[in-house]
Amino acid sequence: MSVDLHLVGVSHKTAPVAVREKLVIVPELADEALRRVGALSGLREVAVVSTCNRVEIYAVASDGAAALRLLSDHLAQRAQMAPADMAPHLYSRRAREALHHLFRVTASLDSLVLGEPQILGQVKDAYDLAVRCGTAGAVLGICFPGAFRVARRVRRDTAIARSPVSVSSVAVDLARQVFGGFEGRNVLLVGAGKMSDLAARAFRSHGASLTVTNRTLERAKELAARIGCLHHPFEDLAGAIARADIVLASTGARVPVLTRELVAQAQRARRGRRLFLIDIAVPRDVEPRCTDLEGVYLADIDDLQKVIADNRDGRRGEADRAEAIVEEEVVRFLDGQRGRKVGPTIAALRARFLGTAEGVAEKWSSSTPGLSERQRRAYFEMATEIAKKLLHDPSVALKARGAAAEGPALVQAVETLFGLAEAGATGAQLSAVEPAADEGDDGGRDKKAAEG
Repeated sequence: MSVDLHLVGVSHKTAPVAVREKLVIVPELADEALRRVGALSGLREVAVVSTCNRVEIYAVASDGAAALRLLSDHLAQRAQMAPADMAPHLYSRRAREALHHLFRVTASLDSLVLGEPQILGQVKDAYDLAVRCGTAGAVLGICFPGAFRVARRVRRDTAIARSPVSVSSVAVDLARQVFGGFEGRNVLLVGAGKMSDLAARAFRSHGASLTVTNRTLERAKELAARIGCLHHPFEDLAGAIARADIVLASTGARVPVLTRELVAQAQRARRGRRLFLIDIAVPRDVEPRCTDLEGVYLADIDDLQKVIADNRDGRRGEADRAEAIVEEEVVRFLDGQRGRKVGPTIAALRARFLGTAEGVAEKWSSSTPGLSERQRRAYFEMATEIAKKLLHDPSVALKARGAAAEGPALVQAVETLFGLAEAGATGAQLSAVEPAADEGDDGGRDKKAAEG
């Protein structure tokens, strides 16, 4: 059975934030999480892509069906859910479909925000970690760099990444609709990372008054200095909320930092004035029960997703161009891999023919007494020349058709006919991203629904 590429994952398309937040891998634990997956039985290579909106495991294994079951169970266990409860949120791919999905993800065609630039760096980080941890090998070593090249081409040849609708900009628009503008409104940013930085600039461009708070005071000061606003000690988070009208939370905390009790305390100090909480973190920063409080409104990443989906239609033309590029690159990649598999087979076939010819020449020359050295050489030259003539047509056919769709079958037929694989004479195999011979019709399909 051929070594194959497999994928199991969840994303914003298949799972709500309540499920996704259970699977997110924090950077400081990424090594441990990757090694835990890599230690699963039967997996030869592994890489894990973990972002706010997706967790995907790419693996190489001999037994595809077993690998998919193993990875699905692993994600269910990580989420502390029964496999049957997790199953509707999972999707799986293998072979060509896994490659196609990796290319789409890296090119930001499967992102919550179409064309967002962060995903390319996140996939690169995932591959780099797999290399450092020794869980990436030859198959992932061609698939992931191929995905990076496709992503760069999509960004170069389409306008999909130019001024994309961002989570931050949608959050600002949503807040503006709630309050009818930002004049006299105070915005509190909880967290000082990249998303908070983007949101701060968006709020600032609309004239909002900003305050930043963060567990690490120095980071809060740095962001406040960059955008020209106030900072507030994290220890007095309730006091900071009490003075805000809009709170945008984006931290890397594993549990909610804005609990119902904390927000209730702030609301008492605010005398019940309207408070709009925007949670763009995964795992969530705001406890959902906060909406039980009078005057408190909450929008999380799933709410923002609905708004972003409405804005994708205006970029549909560029997205279609990008999808065509991805499909073209998948075909080119597979053709290239098929072509590479031909070389070792031709070399092995040549070695088999020439070795046999030389063996026969040696036998005949040894059994014929009185031959001069010149006559012995003539035996060998004649045998070698016959072998080369016989090799010519099959070698030309393999080179010409090796990169075509029938290439792997042709290579396999030659290896079988001439006993090359059994003799260990060739390293040629089916492409790592070609479907195995026993692959069913639905082997690469979504467990829930086709990718859209």
